[in-house]
Amino acid sequence: MSASVVHISHVARTVLLVPLLTLFLSGCGLNNIPTYQEQAKAKWAEVLNQYQRRTDLIPNLVETVKGFAKQESSVLEAVTAARAQATSIQVNASTITDPEAFKKFQDAQAQVSGALGRLLAVSENYPDLKSNANFLALQSQLEGTENRIAVARRDYIEAVRVYNTELSTFPGRIWATLLYSSNKPMAEFTVDDSVKSVPQVKF
Repeated sequence: MSASVVHISHVARTVLLVPLLTLFLSGCGLNNIPTYQEQAKAKWAEVLNQYQRRTDLIPNLVETVKGFAKQESSVLEAVTAARAQATSIQVNASTITDPEAFKKFQDAQAQVSGALGRLLAVSENYPDLKSNANFLALQSQLEGTENRIAVARRDYIEAVRVYNTELSTFPGRIWATLLYSSNKPMAEFTVDDSVKSVPQVKF
C-alpha cells in the first residue's frame, strides 16, 4: 500500500472521528457547567431588574403617603432609609458566588420589604389616602412588582440548584475539576420566611 493511500486513509479516519468525538463530549455534559452558569446569571439579572423596579417606585409612594399622613414620619423615614441602604450595596457578577456579599444584599432587600409592609399598613388609617388615584396606581404597581420579584427569585433558585448540582455530581464534577476549576457554587436566597413574605398591598 502506498504512502499516499495510507495518508488518505488516516485523514478519512480523522475526519470521521472529530465529529464523533465532539458529539460524545457534548453528550457527556462537557458544556453543561457554562450553560447552566449563564442561565443562572440571566435569572439573577432578572431578580436585580425587579428589585430595581421596586426601588424606583418607592420615592413616589413615600411622597404620596406623606401628602396625607405627614405625622407618620418615622415610618416614612424607615422606608427611605431601607431604600438608601439597599441601593448603597454594590452588586456585581461575583455577588452570587460570594455568600457574605449575597447575604448583605438579601438582608437589605428584606429590610425594604419590611419597611414597605409597615408603610402600607399605616395607610389603612387614612381613608382619603386609600382612595387617592395616585396611591391606588402605585399600590397596584408595587403589588405587581412584588409578585414579579417572587417569580424571579423562584426561577433564580431553580437555576442555581441545577448549576450547583452539576458542579457536585457525576459527570459534572469531573468536568468541573478538569476544565472549570474556578467555577464556584452560587448562593441561594435563605431569608427567613417571616422576613421575605410579600408585603400586603390589598385593602
